[in-house]
Amino acid sequence: MEENRIPFIALRGQTFFPDTIVGFDIGRDKSLAAIDAAMNSDKYVVVATQKDTSVNDPGDNDVYHTGVLVKLKQVVKRHEEYVRVLGDVERRVRINSVYDSGLMLSCDYDIAPDTDNDPSDLNLVALVRSLKHLYFKYVENSNSGEGAARALIEGVDDPANLCNIIAGEIDVNFDIKQTILEIDSVPLRMENLIGVISRENQILALSKRINSRVVKNMNRGQKEYYLREQLQVIKEELGEDDHQDDEISIWKEKLAALNLEEKTDAKIRKEIDRFSKMSPISPDANVSRTYIETVLELPWNTSSKTNINIKKAEKILDEDHYGLEKVKERILESIAVMQLTKAIKGPIICLVGPPGVGKTSIARSIARSMNREFVRMSLGGVRDEAEIRGHRRTYVGSIPGRVINAIIEAGTNNPLFLLDEVDKLGNDFRGDPASALLEVLDPEQNRDFTDHYLEIPFDLSKVMFITTANTTSTIPAPLLDRMEVIEVSSYIEEEKVKIAQNYLIPKQMKAHAIKKTQLTITESAVRDIINYYTREAGVRNLDREVANLCRKVAKKIVTEKKGKYQITSRNLDKYLGKKIYVDDIQDLEPEVGTTTGMAWTAVGGVTLEIETVKMPGSGKLILTGQMGDVMKESAQTAMGYIRSIAEKYEIPEESFKDYDIQIHIPEGATPKDGPSAGVTMSCALFSVLTGKKANRNIAMTGEVTLRGKVLKIGGLKEKALAAYRHGITKILIPRENEPDLEEIPASVRKKMEFICLDTVEDALKEIIIDEN
Repeated sequence: MEENRIPFIALRGQTFFPDTIVGFDIGRDKSLAAIDAAMNSDKYVVVATQKDTSVNDPGDNDVYHTGVLVKLKQVVKRHEEYVRVLGDVERRVRINSVYDSGLMLSCDYDIAPDTDNDPSDLNLVALVRSLKHLYFKYVENSNSGEGAARALIEGVDDPANLCNIIAGEIDVNFDIKQTILEIDSVPLRMENLIGVISRENQILALSKRINSRVVKNMNRGQKEYYLREQLQVIKEELGEDDHQDDEISIWKEKLAALNLEEKTDAKIRKEIDRFSKMSPISPDANVSRTYIETVLELPWNTSSKTNINIKKAEKILDEDHYGLEKVKERILESIAVMQLTKAIKGPIICLVGPPGVGKTSIARSIARSMNREFVRMSLGGVRDEAEIRGHRRTYVGSIPGRVINAIIEAGTNNPLFLLDEVDKLGNDFRGDPASALLEVLDPEQNRDFTDHYLEIPFDLSKVMFITTANTTSTIPAPLLDRMEVIEVSSYIEEEKVKIAQNYLIPKQMKAHAIKKTQLTITESAVRDIINYYTREAGVRNLDREVANLCRKVAKKIVTEKKGKYQITSRNLDKYLGKKIYVDDIQDLEPEVGTTTGMAWTAVGGVTLEIETVKMPGSGKLILTGQMGDVMKESAQTAMGYIRSIAEKYEIPEESFKDYDIQIHIPEGATPKDGPSAGVTMSCALFSVLTGKKANRNIAMTGEVTLRGKVLKIGGLKEKALAAYRHGITKILIPRENEPDLEEIPASVRKKMEFICLDTVEDALKEIIIDEN
């Protein structure tokens, strides 16, 4: 017998037998992990029974060591807390040891044999007949359906199979079943089972006789129910049960006023009629009441009067936000179309950009400018499909999904619905929320959006959906396809100054109860905060530093009783401390093997240094700094290209054979990936192999081919703005990206020099300093 290592599940109060199909619920984390592991491999698990059902975290000593091998057929989520598993029980097994990895249980096992199983043995033939006879009598006594029982074992001639099927069907304690399961000898197993069924038959026969004599003796629950039913009839006869009738009348009046579609109206009326026939104390009555009230609370025909005055909307948007021209333009276009058509489906827009640039706050302003209600739903970390579509009413405590709840909260059927952080959705065995959002965000489908709880369609086509994300790379393609993507780029210094002066400083002064006559922050001080305390794509940290200034001034006003304070670039450090960012890249000295690149991340553009060193070795290329697979391949491509031009630039062949070359990107804890650092690594490798210094005050970006061509990259605007923030004035870019320069603000383009590259050699002419 072969030893195996396999996922293991301990069950409470259940024992299974081979040759049967079983269904059981799993809720413990280790059992769920075992199910996941099995479904991802060969779908086999070993199942055994716990000795003590009260043990929540069973180990090797807490389970019986005879169990069964089960092949999983289906895993269905039945509730937030557990899943229902369906499987075929194939063999009995002897469990050698149970292992606990901390995440799940596994075990070693041997197949348990069925001994003395000879169908021609007269003793076994007699046992088979006796067992069948007793089983049919058991079915008759327990009112389990004799026809189904005969169909179950008809044609089963193998004694072991018959014993397993009948043992699985009888209703006895798990420890009795476990005793039967542990017997290897088929005749002994059958004799044991015959004894158990004989005893059960005697008990069932006795119970029947007792029940027939005590029909009149109701238990307490039955008496309560009977008396309450009588009380209900008496109240109806006396006309005292008006409350429920009034409630039903109000519901029917509301329903009639809604004037819903025929199918929807009929379903709700059917539910109201069903409720009217229920006892008020019935648990189902509360479920039904909650459902009816939820459906009638929905704003089926209630809409906000949308503002279609473009000038008024533009004024509101400009009041609340500086810049964000693309977003404002798109909203004004929508309002113009509404003015012409008088009706329009709500647009579905995705605002993509780094943190702190105002994606969430502009959504509030859009709602105000269009006179719509505003509701927000954060999708960060959402993993359960039921969060979107709701739970079916079969579950205890079921509620509608967050989409329907938000619509009820808004009170109108045309609010502005913000789905925040759509790029951070997750998924697991409870479903895929991103797939559930496909129906919500599809203009062709969302007019009939059906929540699992409601089970009737609700029209979402009038809702204006706006989603936000830091990057589109993690958004599933089908979901991204349903949205109109508008990129919200980083702010330049001039924009940040305007935002601080017109929005942030007045807001924080008001929040801290500081009057305009008490505090003045000069423009030079604002620029120093931006450049030396808050290098970022957005203005979130800038807002924090302004709040920090206001707190310190508020303290001085209270303690010093002085009338007016002025903050300038000269005294700024007294309030905010020493500068955080002081070493501008423009002051860096040229070095051998070090170049400056640019990258785009979910938090905006960044500059990065590529460091290379050459050391005695065997020709290996060592890559460090948490590079992703694409970046590693880009480094290998750069190395291949430099080696191909080695002869032209008189780089000795020994440099590749007798030396190891290491490429490192600092900030090793931060993951980095993408092909756009190819030209930067090529120049760094050329510098270290030739021993010539590289200019570190020039930043560059571009993908490199093996033939040395520089290919187009993405995110040029963000990268250029990042370089600008760090004081770099000269950037090398792929020639194919030349049209993208138009996206960079004119004020930045005037202060920077952009050189277009066709090949790596073009970059070498700009970067490498020839001191000869």
